Amino acid sequence: MTSPATPTASEDRSAGLFEDGRLLACVIPEHDPGLGWGQGPCVFLRSVHTLPGQSDDITRLITLWASDFAARHGLHAVRAETLARRALEAEPLAALLRRLTDTGWDVCGSGSGRDGDRVARLELPAEHRPGLHALISCQVHAPQPAPDDRSSA
Repeated sequence: MTSPATPTASEDRSAGLFEDGRLLACVIPEHDPGLGWGQGPCVFLRSVHTLPGQSDDITRLITLWASDFAARHGLHAVRAETLARRALEAEPLAALLRRLTDTGWDVCGSGSGRDGDRVARLELPAEHRPGLHALISCQVHAPQPAPDDRSSA
């Protein structure tokens, strides 16, 4: 598995998770200390997408990689948001949140997300994982602070 950085037209840098040359998942890691929730600077995973029909192993690999990536950059946590149009206990969101908590994520409640939608807030402790390079070859840029889109709204 590799995670090469690929700039996009908007100057964001996405990380792709590939196996045998096939894209399995894509995420944009950002250094974002100003989410309005959580304590201290973090790696924020924006726009996480996986290829449909993949097993939960892809989510587990993203989780392991993100935790290690944050630790290697001296950050203490990874944060993410997922749409939560209904209560966190309502299906199918509840099933997704159970899978994420089973892989180490903490659900930190819900609220308004970066784009103004109601989201479930997720946090993962950063942890060095020295043996991970046997599974994932990481070639990702250091996360940059996200532009503060909220000030223009």
